[in-house]
Amino acid sequence: MNPPITRRALLCAGAALPFAGVAHAQSAWPDKTIRILVGTPPGDSSDASVRRLADRLSAILGKPIIVDNRPGAHGAIVGELAKNAPKDGYTLLYSSGGQMAINPSLYSKLPYDPLKDFTGVAQINTGFLYLAVNNDLPVRNVKELVAYVKEKGGALSYGSGGSGTTQHLTMEMLKKRTGMDIKHVPYRGSPMVLQDLIGGQIACAFDAGASILPQARNGKVRLLGVTSPTRLASTPDLPTFQEQGIPDFEARVWSGLFAPAGVPKEVVARLNEAINQILKTPDYQAFLRASGSEPAGGSADGFNKFLAAEIAKWAVVVKDSGAQID
Repeated sequence: MNPPITRRALLCAGAALPFAGVAHAQSAWPDKTIRILVGTPPGDSSDASVRRLADRLSAILGKPIIVDNRPGAHGAIVGELAKNAPKDGYTLLYSSGGQMAINPSLYSKLPYDPLKDFTGVAQINTGFLYLAVNNDLPVRNVKELVAYVKEKGGALSYGSGGSGTTQHLTMEMLKKRTGMDIKHVPYRGSPMVLQDLIGGQIACAFDAGASILPQARNGKVRLLGVTSPTRLASTPDLPTFQEQGIPDFEARVWSGLFAPAGVPKEVVARLNEAINQILKTPDYQAFLRASGSEPAGGSADGFNKFLAAEIAKWAVVVKDSGAQID
């Protein structure tokens, strides 16, 4: 004969039910398709990177992942869309440092706050910018470029993927450090910058490895330096700016995965674990290094602290450059 069920036992059992339901809901994630928003058009280097990441993430999580491209306004459009998405972990944002670290200072009215409206899930990669010149320019290093630009008295120009981009602001930072007088020509993306750099319409440009390294390896442009603190394994013969007499000159390009603020911590932890797993695989590491970047990873908390430091750093550069988008 079973012992009688007391009123106290029933109350305890009833009290446990809601918590059991919450635990079941959390452990069930994901149970449907996940969407990753990205602020670049299909075919862009960031688009290729996020699609490869999505494929690997889908295999680990066991659910389909779609990439939703929403380009425009330096990522402000997709940032607002991601901010207002349901806080259930099924809509994520793949973003660059420009969108999350530079936009807060660049826009007078940004429709999202990277630190308040989002939580960093994981940093995917970190890379640096390369300074390239047209092959006809009679310079072989940064010191010679600075002297040549000064000799021309403001007659030369440089290109970037647009006003307020990392490429633009890094050159403005170099101008401030060296006293160069060189005009800015903004383009709509790296491909047009490289086209005019190769053709001689502009003298020089900063760009990320994925865009500039193939052109340099094919002999179409000449590299003068890299914005890393130490030389990179992918370009061991290329000196840093610090080696060339410009101390503490560093500019990073990076990407990461974000979720709207308020997404359950268990979901963020699961995603972070999966991304770190992907970043440890040799083939994914090789994919990143081929484009001149390195796998990042680490904790979500560490990523959020890194973002706060990047926002503070670029705020100074944006102010010095005078760049602003209303």
